[in-house]
Amino acid sequence: MPELSIGQVAARAGVAASAIRFYEAEGLLPKAPRRGGRRVYSPDVLDRLGFIELAKRAGFSVAETRRLLAGFSRRTPAGARWRALADRKLAELEGRIQEARRMQAVLRVLARCECPSLDDCARGMRSA
Repeated sequence: MPELSIGQVAARAGVAASAIRFYEAEGLLPKAPRRGGRRVYSPDVLDRLGFIELAKRAGFSVAETRRLLAGFSRRTPAGARWRALADRKLAELEGRIQEARRMQAVLRVLARCECPSLDDCARGMRSA
């Protein structure tokens, strides 16, 4: 099986070499063996990096991604792992969306503000 340098992995995966080192330090990637003091990887690492990218796009934190990878029994299928964390992440996202909508409503009111002073604005917003 061909070995890849960290630079080759980074180029193929479209990530920075520093990200690969970070993922190793955080336990998302296994520690790479060294040859001549340099990290070497099997091509399988590209699949793991693809998984990490998918988890990032879904909004999962490093800790949540680590749990997806290692926080379940090895016999737990991928779908069950995703469902276990996706339901929680969806609820969190719904809360953030609601908060963003509240912020949007306040900003729309403020964008029409014609108050002569900030104190007047604050009084007006309290009564709204």
